[in-house]
Amino acid sequence: MYAIVDIAGQQFKVRKGQQVFVHRLEGEEGSSISFEKVMLIDNEGLVKVGTPLVAGANVEVKIVEHMKGDKVTVFKKKRRKGYQKSNGHRQYLSKVLIESINE
Repeated sequence: MYAIVDIAGQQFKVRKGQQVFVHRLEGEEGSSISFEKVMLIDNEGLVKVGTPLVAGANVEVKIVEHMKGDKVTVFKKKRRKGYQKSNGHRQYLSKVLIESINE
């Protein structure tokens, strides 16, 4: 069984017991959150597609930890002009555990 769910503006294909990295969520580590923006549920071949959302469906998740992602280096250069600019960035993430998918 899997579901397509909208979490913090991004769509994820999730299964029960799976851990997913999403944009930083409000809430403390160890707390549970429910997401109602479920767009599709596949229960062993029985597919429910929402228009745009599946009515009455939700996904229960537990926040495992808050963290920062890997560093992304941004480097800009214009050749023969002596211009070089280097910058770095680390995205704030939350690691969540999918506890259940309810239809």
